Amino acid sequence: MSSNLVIIPTYNEKDNIEDILHVIFSLESNFHVLIVDDNSPDGTASIVKKLIADTYQSKLFIEERTGKLGLGTAYIHGFKWALKHQYTYIFEMDADFSHNPADLPRLLDACKGEQYDMSVGSRYIKGGKVVNWPLSRIFISYFASVYVRIITWMPVRDTTAGFVCYHRKVLETLDLDNIRFVGYAFQIEMKFKTLKKQFKIAEVPITFVDRKKGVSKMNKGIIKEAVWGVLSLQWQHLRGKLK
Repeated sequence: MSSNLVIIPTYNEKDNIEDILHVIFSLESNFHVLIVDDNSPDGTASIVKKLIADTYQSKLFIEERTGKLGLGTAYIHGFKWALKHQYTYIFEMDADFSHNPADLPRLLDACKGEQYDMSVGSRYIKGGKVVNWPLSRIFISYFASVYVRIITWMPVRDTTAGFVCYHRKVLETLDLDNIRFVGYAFQIEMKFKTLKKQFKIAEVPITFVDRKKGVSKMNKGIIKEAVWGVLSLQWQHLRGKLK
């Protein structure tokens, strides 16, 4: 039984899912993977279930949901599954190779070896970088993190990062049923509430590579949620009503 679980939410990731699972399971560290699939019409879930039956019965798992319910709710579903199944180190990761599976042991070491409670794969600290993004998107992403830090006072440079390792005690302490946001604001909310519970966060430099296959899930609604969500989080905190 591994103590490490990587949660990968999927929606139409048939072009990437098999390749990324093979890479994760080839790592020396022992990682299990939970796929949370939102009823992908392209057959992503069928690919995963065949891999479970043929190759990865004891280390690959899938939870299928009824529709496209959002990134944040997919992770909350996965967190609850991970806690129920007694995993100690629980990871968030994208399916599209924008997050390099080879960085998983480094995130694990920050929590396990250096005893941080959360580790974040960061694009915006020394040694981190972004590849294949247009300058306009780098600009938006970087200054979005600056905006978040100004509003929330968080000492985290990559506040919207989605490549994360949690120690289970963080997820046991947070009220997962009161996590409100589903897009990039979800990533901000999880870091903000983790810090407010006095847990320690480490940033680990990574190279973020834009997806080569499939379609980005970014949209205007996700950006709007992040902009207003940050203000809402800090306002609740200042009023003493943050849960």
